Amino acid sequence: MDNQYICCTRGCFNATGELPDKEPKPLTGCNKLDTCNWLDDIPAAGIECDLVEVRFKNTRKGYYKNVNKLRLIKGDIIAVEASPGHDIGVVSLTGELARRQMKRNGISFVNEDDIKKIYRKAKGVDLEKWYQAIELEMPAMLKAREAAVRLNLNMKIGDVEYQGDKTKAIFYYISDDRVDFRELIKVYAEEFRVRIEMKQIGARQEAGRTGGIGTCGRELCCSTWLTNFVSVTTNSARYQEVSLNPQKLAGQCGKLKCCLNYELKTYLDAQQDFPETSIALEIFDGTAFHQKTDIFRRIMWYSFSKDEAVNLTPVSVDRVKEIIELNKKGIKVKSLLDAANEPVVAKPLDYQSPVGSDSITRFEDSRNKDRRKKKKKGGNRNGNPEQSQGQNAAPEQTSTAPQNSTPNQGPRPNPNQNRNRGNNPNRNITKKPRGNENKE
Repeated sequence: MDNQYICCTRGCFNATGELPDKEPKPLTGCNKLDTCNWLDDIPAAGIECDLVEVRFKNTRKGYYKNVNKLRLIKGDIIAVEASPGHDIGVVSLTGELARRQMKRNGISFVNEDDIKKIYRKAKGVDLEKWYQAIELEMPAMLKAREAAVRLNLNMKIGDVEYQGDKTKAIFYYISDDRVDFRELIKVYAEEFRVRIEMKQIGARQEAGRTGGIGTCGRELCCSTWLTNFVSVTTNSARYQEVSLNPQKLAGQCGKLKCCLNYELKTYLDAQQDFPETSIALEIFDGTAFHQKTDIFRRIMWYSFSKDEAVNLTPVSVDRVKEIIELNKKGIKVKSLLDAANEPVVAKPLDYQSPVGSDSITRFEDSRNKDRRKKKKKGGNRNGNPEQSQGQNAAPEQTSTAPQNSTPNQGPRPNPNQNRNRGNNPNRNITKKPRGNENKE
């Protein structure tokens, strides 16, 4: 069994259905549409709510009633009521937060009897059958796509989910048009020998079930927290002065990014007192046309060319209003800018990164210079003239020290001290006279 596939589709959960001896901690991990129980450390007051939120594959969730008063925590694998048979899911929320989550998602039940029940915590037999059902999902999706192609159906099978008891399979498909899949269901029933259910989803729902990383570097909103999809238009990008580039505005689903609506209200509030961008400004030098707007700095950029953004001039919003009022009276101004209302344009920062200012080999150059100096002076660290061939070795000198002295009687002489002997007047070194060399 591929544990990585289970973690990607079902999220994190407790490996066993039984609670350990000590108090467990709720699991948090890579769950799609993950929730946080912020009431976990607050003691319950009054009657406790017996509703439980259970998650299944990817973004599918359901709400069930804990009729048997089981002690459940986040991450427990349980067996719940299904039609037909039972299904296996993972607990994601319990108590009051589950009720608030139902209200947030607009789920309501007329009678409490309509809420499905929780049977038990999953046993070893339930888990084994659940793992077997999960193993059948990927091969079933590939076979289902091949069958749809053979029947020339304009649809795409996006995902397949087996029920926990292997008696039912849900096929999620995407199609722009209405599809007659009656013949397809017969083929699936003969191929898979289970009850078939077809569910149509949109492109955004498919992206949420598949998951991924957005252009911002974070996980997709539709797979982490976003459940209500609101229509997004190109006007949202226009109000925010975003470039109308389809490749940058489209998400993984191929539709406009949902995040274009996140700050739209803020931009609309900031532009309430802005003049119309279609109004041209009349001055003595010619006619100035609007090119772009810096909304939060309240600066509008104008150019004398209508089609090209060249020689842009920043003008404050108050100055633009003043020029428009004067143009309505038939008065032309001398310049777009006014000394009193001239906008303050931010200057580029003088900061420079020290990374590129220094050379990469600056340390190596200093070391090479030191080595060259040592080579010119001659000698080596060990003071061995045989190893310094080709160099200017220091001349041999003899001292008056006795020959039978042991090496432990004093510190070892440093050869670097004998380089410039002529400059040291306090030296204790004597040379043998030349006349006595033949006598010896």
